[in-house]
Amino acid sequence: MSTADLSPARPFHDGDRRLSDLAATSRLLVALDVDGTLAPLDDEPMRVRLLPAARHAVTDLARLPDTFVALVSGRTLHDLRVITEHTDDSPWWLAGSHGAEYWIPGEGEPPRDEDSTTLDRRDALRQRAEALVESLPGAWIEPKTFGFALHTRLADTEATGSAQHAVDDLMAAEAADWRRRTGHDVIEYAFREEGKDAAVRLLRERTGATAVLFAGDDVTDEDALASLGPGDLGVLVGDRDTHATVRVPDIDGLAALLLRLAELRAQPGR
Repeated sequence: MSTADLSPARPFHDGDRRLSDLAATSRLLVALDVDGTLAPLDDEPMRVRLLPAARHAVTDLARLPDTFVALVSGRTLHDLRVITEHTDDSPWWLAGSHGAEYWIPGEGEPPRDEDSTTLDRRDALRQRAEALVESLPGAWIEPKTFGFALHTRLADTEATGSAQHAVDDLMAAEAADWRRRTGHDVIEYAFREEGKDAAVRLLRERTGATAVLFAGDDVTDEDALASLGPGDLGVLVGDRDTHATVRVPDIDGLAALLLRLAELRAQPGR
């Protein structure tokens, strides 16, 4: 993704015509990132939980006819279910690992058949990465279904640079075919290529959606935002150059937008 393709998004306002048009579509998919979008970032990733206002908004939307809510995250499916307090009877669709794992209402998680050689390679590289950063305060490796992530939120500038260079050098030498993603104080390495654009595409197909709203805060959300069509709406949580059409300042701002969408969609005769 070239930064030359990005531009500022306009601030969202309550009377935005795009939201009214979206509310009127026959089958609506609302696909949302989680960390930084529905839930505040935390130094301890598994402590993250959806803000009450955000949970209320997505719950209201999921109750409406022909309206599908999907949470699309870089987290593993297991961790995504934990932090969102997702239960087996939930109407929310889930896409974990940037769209390489799914949980589908009424079906659960489709089976996967990963090659044992690939998984052994994943484990060996993760162990080597752990050894490289174990002496660097605040840097740590998170196991992922399809690779691992280097976290440096708690590390100082020197330790961060040392950890990133060490692990980048390892992966360049041993796994140059893996996909590398950067996020908020994290670098993720994965042997699967899927991005959130693939997740939105599959979810659109499975739900038969005639329009999509996608919201996210991080650069890892730009694949999905860039993939949206003319009848869709991309929302950035924050303020930076983006493929999104509109922006909101924070999680509460997104919750207000989603609640307004639910109100418009629930109106009689829409």
